[in-house]
Amino acid sequence: MHLFTIGLRKTIWKILPVLVFFALWEFTARFNRFSTSMIFPPFSTVMLEMMELVKCGLMIKNLADTLFRVFTGLCVGTITGMIIGIAMGWRKVIGHSLSPVIGILYPIPALGWLPLMMLWIGINEMLPIMVITISAFFPVCYNTASGVRNVDRMTVKAAHMLGASEKRILFEVILPNAAPQVFAGLRLSSGMAWRTVLAAEMVAIPTGIGALIMKGESLVRVDIILSCLFVLSILCLIFEKILEALEEKWVGKWKNCA
Repeated sequence: MHLFTIGLRKTIWKILPVLVFFALWEFTARFNRFSTSMIFPPFSTVMLEMMELVKCGLMIKNLADTLFRVFTGLCVGTITGMIIGIAMGWRKVIGHSLSPVIGILYPIPALGWLPLMMLWIGINEMLPIMVITISAFFPVCYNTASGVRNVDRMTVKAAHMLGASEKRILFEVILPNAAPQVFAGLRLSSGMAWRTVLAAEMVAIPTGIGALIMKGESLVRVDIILSCLFVLSILCLIFEKILEALEEKWVGKWKNCA
């Protein structure tokens, strides 16, 4: 019963600030005489507009396009980043060879590649996917390489002395110890992917949530813009919670084995 009470209190303290924020939004929009409902609509109006967009299928169609781009770009970028990051952290020769290249390219914002990609591959479905892939690759690669490099070398040597194979050391020693930093890179990549796809769709792609936001802007429909941003924020939160659950399961599994 005591544990249930503690859990309930934690849940309330997590939800309460969100409810207060939405209540302040509603109150400010309805009773602020310096703004109009067209420029700053109440939260309830935004929710009603979001439901209308879902009913007519416009939100679902554009959201599906955005999800496909984010998921594809994230998968390609994170898998590639993890493979190269593991290689850089595990083998000093590879790390010394690739670190200067990663160091030069990593500071470039993902959207900085957008004009170049428009010239190289054109304005098509591959454009946002490629930009998301780039935005997802570098944080995962950098964090994975750092995590693998920081694994205690005495533990690795001990595994070698006990006769463990390279494959077993990688999957049972290196990756479990590097998991926190790997997942930190994955969370960074997830957030960057959503920001990147939104900007790419707003600039160059006629479909997706970003394109729907631009349509709302052209019609001076702030309720449409805010409803799209609300949906994006919920999706970002869902992705974050999924990664947190995977990290807890992965790290917990190896803690239990230890």
